[in-house]
Amino acid sequence: MMTLSWENQTVIVEFVLRGFSSILQLNISLFIMFCIFYILTISGNILIVFLVLCNHALHTPMYFFLVNLSFLEVCYTSNIVPKMLLIIIADQKTISVVGCLAQFYFFGSLAATECLLLAVMSYDRYLAICQPLRYPILMTGSLCFRLAIGSWFCCFFLTAITMVLLCRQNFCGPNEIDHFFCDFAPLIHLSCMDTSLIETVAFATSSAVTLVPFFLITISYSCILIAILRIPSGTGRKKAFSTCSSHLTVVTVFYGTLIATYLVPSANSSQYLRKGFSLLYTILTPMFNPIIYSLRNRDIHEALKKCLSKKSDFLI
Repeated sequence: MMTLSWENQTVIVEFVLRGFSSILQLNISLFIMFCIFYILTISGNILIVFLVLCNHALHTPMYFFLVNLSFLEVCYTSNIVPKMLLIIIADQKTISVVGCLAQFYFFGSLAATECLLLAVMSYDRYLAICQPLRYPILMTGSLCFRLAIGSWFCCFFLTAITMVLLCRQNFCGPNEIDHFFCDFAPLIHLSCMDTSLIETVAFATSSAVTLVPFFLITISYSCILIAILRIPSGTGRKKAFSTCSSHLTVVTVFYGTLIATYLVPSANSSQYLRKGFSLLYTILTPMFNPIIYSLRNRDIHEALKKCLSKKSDFLI
């Protein structure tokens, strides 16, 4: 363990990520499984981005935000999974303090950005269903761009506030983190300084980027539900609901796993459960998002068919 002396205390300069060390007999199986999940996540989300960018018919606000979400998922999983695979299969499970803080910063920023993007996408669906005639006028290209850029900038800026305070902390022994990535709570537990300020700031910023978007999503879907129920025909109601069912499914899964992860008891007995829920929103949710958005999406199906037909014509 690499340490430095600081006012008669042992200051940590690297951490040990324990990952899934308690089930070493499953390491090979976990490595293969998570590696497959990672490949599927990257390929699925990149495919969504490629199809939208290459098909002019998909150059709409909904798919513009979907491209942002897919690109985010690629960054999100790539920030965590490669290091996780390394600590599962390798004997060296250390990560420098700087590397750990960087991983936490990008994890926090990207997770918060996803919350805001999901809220923006719900607003887009609200305008499309509740104000269909004014939708092209209200949801302009410039507004889409500002909403997307604003989501990214706001979340990276707010997480940077926590990061500045976190970088001023000194970490004392032990240097083990019982997790497969650098999350906020394990890092704070290893600090040998007063953490009341940073915990208050982190709570305020995380609440702002999770609860406020969730509140906006709830309002949007309440209005959407009312508008759908007012449609006289069953076919019309089904068609209207199908335009937002994929997004609603993603929101439910994402927020469900977040709530389950951070509201479970912090006792040692719940650590396996915490890691399990963390796997859901760091690996499984990003992997299933492209499937959810494309499974019953005719536009994506048509774009994929065109792409495959062009490729087959080229080969012939």
